[in-house]
Amino acid sequence: MTLRALLLGVSVTLAAGQAQAQPDPADAAREAARMLEEASITLSEAEAARDRVKALTGTVRAYEAGLAAMREGLRRAAAREAELTAQLRAREDEIARLLGVIQTIETSAPPVLMLHPSGPLGAARSGMMLAEVTPGLNAAAKRLAEDLEEVRTLRQLQQNAARTLQDGLSGVQQARADLSKAIADRTDLPRRFAEDPVRTAILISSTETLDGFASGLSEIAADGSVTPSSADITALRGAVPLPVQGLMLRRAGEEDAAGIAREGIILATRARALVVSPTPATIRYLGPLLDLGNVVILEPQPDLLFVFSGLAEVYGEAGLVIPEGTPVGLMGGAAPEIGAIVSTNADVTGTERPETLYIEVREGGSPVNPETWFRTDKDR
Repeated sequence: MTLRALLLGVSVTLAAGQAQAQPDPADAAREAARMLEEASITLSEAEAARDRVKALTGTVRAYEAGLAAMREGLRRAAAREAELTAQLRAREDEIARLLGVIQTIETSAPPVLMLHPSGPLGAARSGMMLAEVTPGLNAAAKRLAEDLEEVRTLRQLQQNAARTLQDGLSGVQQARADLSKAIADRTDLPRRFAEDPVRTAILISSTETLDGFASGLSEIAADGSVTPSSADITALRGAVPLPVQGLMLRRAGEEDAAGIAREGIILATRARALVVSPTPATIRYLGPLLDLGNVVILEPQPDLLFVFSGLAEVYGEAGLVIPEGTPVGLMGGAAPEIGAIVSTNADVTGTERPETLYIEVREGGSPVNPETWFRTDKDR
């Protein structure tokens, strides 16, 4: 291989690696660290907020967003490092041959460099060729140095991420605990009815399906009556936000692995994700139900129920009227270990959303496709 061809090959390969580069993953990880730092400041400010529930809800969501961004930033950093490392290894032979030629030129005595088998004309041509390829050599060497520096930066970033993640995970855990206490201490919400535990237990024991339980919800009030509601969210039909950050796993009517099709949709969520009421609503029921795990049933307007099942924890009391964005529970699972987050790559992204939330909508006493009400065109 001629010197010109060797230099051209190395230069083209390096340039291709630069052209295919994604937006800087190191910057993405740094931005995520900034988000987590701001969430920490928000948590300290939430302690003195007049509406602590609202402030802490925003804090938990800020931490969730920051941790998700950090996971993504570290994944991209790991993928970029692997890409650069593979490119450098693939070019080892070319770079070694190039360095060999350069070393040969540098170690040759000046008089020898003046000689050429073809005489003075050949020597002149060789000099012209070296002058032509030198700028390309310098550019290739510069890009190689930049790649090596980027690899060092990405490795350093991943090594330093552990403390940031530890602070973020500790912060969101504290925010969730504070939020749970703030909800328990809240006394300023209106109430449409008082739940009778005995009637609720009788209703649960006498029904075998969600349909039967939902139909008998009016029976759980202590005095047998519920204050009428004039709430109307008809204008939000098809635009109600999902109650949790998640990805669509199964739509209404789609069969699962066992061949069972359900009336609602299933979202894949991260562990310990916060579930909120997507609209102002009355809590008609919350707690364990049948084989559905913890269930929250909200009534945003008369004859319309939003049913969420699969939560690990639930917040509030039946009968309370809650504002939009009020937390109603947490998903289950355990947050991933820091080491697992730092080493996350594209092959394990499916483990990031291990929990599932089932959402069913009942209108006029019958189930309807949740997408009639919820905006599901954009996965979050």
